[in-house]
Amino acid sequence: MSKNKDQQHELTERINTLEEAYEFMLAYAAQGRQGDEESGTGDNIRTFLERADAALEGLGPLSHAVFQGLGTVPASGYQEFIEVLGEDAQKAQAAIRMVLSLPSISSQLTDNLNSSIHLRTLLTDLFLIDEVLKTTYKVIKT
Repeated sequence: MSKNKDQQHELTERINTLEEAYEFMLAYAAQGRQGDEESGTGDNIRTFLERADAALEGLGPLSHAVFQGLGTVPASGYQEFIEVLGEDAQKAQAAIRMVLSLPSISSQLTDNLNSSIHLRTLLTDLFLIDEVLKTTYKVIKT
């Protein structure tokens, strides 16, 4: 597999991880839990948040590399937005890390994180990037 195909795959996997974390967070928020220590199952909010945190690390540079590797788009066509994506990823990551630092994660706290403009903005950025890659550049989402 070429370097750019590997990067495309990694970006797709990160987008999937972030979408899965958000969906789990929505379900967790609706459960009315006082804290994550109540969970006796493998569905632990911390696990999903930790995965999201890892997926956000270096998301801007990775996205830039994917677009640069496509070679069909002048940098002016995507560079500014990728910079915004990187900033939004850092802001969402800061919110996630704050929640992870707490000894207990309640449903209410998770609901507030879900409502954070930083997380919602990031998700919207990712939906846009994902759609551009799928429809314009035929990058297949796995």
